[in-house]
Formats: sequence, structure tokens, C-alpha cells
Amino acid sequence: MDPTPRQPLSSSKYHLPYFSPSEVAILSAKQRGKFSIHQEERQRQNACSFLEAMGGRIGFPRKTIAMAQLLYHRFHLFFPLKDFIYTDVALAALFVSTKMQDTLKKPRDLLAVSYAVRFPELAAKTKHPTGEIDIDTMDPAIVEQDRQKLLAIERLLLETICFNFTSRLCFPYVIKIAKRLAASKKVAQLAWRLSIDSHRTLIPLQYPPHTVAMGSIYVAALLSSFEQTQEDDSGATSSHDIAQMLHEHGAWEASFQCQVDDLEAIAHALIDLIGQGLQNPATKPSPRTPSSPSATASTAPGKATPRLYDADQLLRLKIKLRETEHEPRARNPIGRADPTAGHRSDDIAMLGRNEGTVRFMFGPPAVVGGGS
Repeated sequence: MDPTPRQPLSSSKYHLPYFSPSEVAILSAKQRGKFSIHQEERQRQNACSFLEAMGGRIGFPRKTIAMAQLLYHRFHLFFPLKDFIYTDVALAALFVSTKMQDTLKKPRDLLAVSYAVRFPELAAKTKHPTGEIDIDTMDPAIVEQDRQKLLAIERLLLETICFNFTSRLCFPYVIKIAKRLAASKKVAQLAWRLSIDSHRTLIPLQYPPHTVAMGSIYVAALLSSFEQTQEDDSGATSSHDIAQMLHEHGAWEASFQCQVDDLEAIAHALIDLIGQGLQNPATKPSPRTPSSPSATASTAPGKATPRLYDADQLLRLKIKLRETEHEPRARNPIGRADPTAGHRSDDIAMLGRNEGTVRFMFGPPAVVGGGS
């Protein structure tokens, strides 16, 4: 036996704002475990729907809900699906998001609303006009256990973002870029809804906000022009022209700091998400305009949500995009040659532990001076 005492572990963690598609695929596969891709996607959508319901009940702005969804996705790049209940992770993500977006709520307040969302039979018995559950009437031991669980997962979430509370979302860019392109009101509104739906996917983890916004406008233009007659919107650039411009290399790439192959990747992800929504009639629609951020908007009783497209049309659109898509460029992490070098299993195991010393850096290695 080696009599030499073991030295405390020490390491540095770097905040990576974005991940390449190859990184996302590798990390997702590792944390997925024995779950199938379909099961992973279903759990992801359940978590996003739970956050939408929570945000709608409390009245959180769209930025708080979107950031919570983004934090949930990031969490499961580092922690296995099998080790956590999705509602627990989603609730902790919402708690962290309220801090990042200055819409702070106490854990007990979030728990009270979560009980109403998760257990509608209890909400039906409450006398509160909004259906909220009086948390004081519940078993204090259960409430305290759930509160401690929320705080424990919050710690893990804070470590996955390296305590970097800087947040940038795509919504302001949608409005600014739509104005710059002179897009019609119809395209701008649809792009806004698509940018909201993008947070149900891993897109915001792979691309910066302005690229996500541009991709949303591109998909909105595609959906408004594909197999559609040329619209007559005086003073606005037609959706046909916007879709055609963003489908080819051009000066707009340097002007908007975007790449056409990135927009195509975003388009496929969003179209796939829309297709899933068509297969699930219970999926709630995104807000219609920037002035209606609530996720709980619904149609009149007995009326189905209007659909702008059908599954066959989306399939034909995807086939057309595949036939003319550009070769994706290689993307490696900043300062790393190996896409997986920054995500070693022993490093990830240090998250949430009190052993040794961990330095959390607010940027990637090449930015904060730790990389080659």
C-alpha cells in the first residue's frame, strides 16, 4: 500500500457557450444510456411542455421560459437521463433562469405551482381562483425534500454553466433582422414563433442567437413560400425572395455573420419539430406575436389549432432542401483540435463534488488563456 497521502484533486472548468454538432451527438449518446433516441426526444419535449405550463401559470416572460429550456438541454449533455426525473431538472432550470433573467421566484413558490401542474387532481380541489395549491396544506416533509432536491440540482446546473450568468437569446435579433430584410409582418410573426420553438431543440446550444434568429426567418420564409402563390405585400420583400437569397452563398453571410449551411441545419431541425407537433395534436401552439409571450394561448373550446402546413408538404420541403443543400463545414471547439477533448469523463465526474479544487472559468480555453 502506498503510504503517500492522496493529493486533493484540482481542475479548471471552462464555460463553452456553444457546442459543435459532433460534440452534441457524442455527449447526448453518452448521457442517453439505454434510452432510445425516441425516448430521449419524448422526455425532452415533456420537460419543455412542463416549463411552458409553469411559465404560463406564473406569468414569466418568454426569455425566462426559453432560458430554462436551454439550461435543461445543457444539463443533460453532462448528466445521464436515467439519474434524474425530468420535472425535477426542469424546475431547477427554471429557478436558475429566474436568477439569470431577473424574474426571481422563491423555491417554495415554484414548488407550489409545480404541484398544480403535475397533480391536476389536487389543483381541482383547491379554492384558489387560479388553481394554485396552498403549499402549507401539504406534508412539510415532502415539501422540504423537494426543496432540497431543487437546490441540489441547481448547484449542478450552476456548475455546468461555470456560474456564468451572461445570457443572450435570439428574440431581439428576429425583430431586427426581419426589419433589415424588409420581411412582411406574416413572415416576421412566424419567425418569432419558430424562434420560440427552437428552444425545444438543441439548436441554441449549437449556434449563437443571431444565427438562430436568421434560421428562424429562413424557415418562416420557406413555409410561407413553398408551394404557395407569390404574395402581394406592398413595401415588403416577398418570402420567395428571402428564401431564395438565404438558400445561396452571398454577401448577406458577411453582413449578418451567418453561414448558409448553418441555416440549413437549423431548418431541418425546426421542420422535424413541426412534424412532431403535427403528429401530436395536444401540442400547444407557440405565441402568435412578440406582444403575446404567454405559452398558454389556446383556441376556443371544440376548435382545433389551425395548421399552416401538413405532414406531406413538410416531407416534400425536406426532400427539396436535401437535394440542394450545401456541404456543412467542419466545426471544432475553440482552442481544441479534438472535439471531445474538453469533455473527459473524469472531469465531468468532478461536477457537484466537494473534493479538491475546481476553478470555473467564464469562457472557452482560447478566450480566457487556457488553450492552445
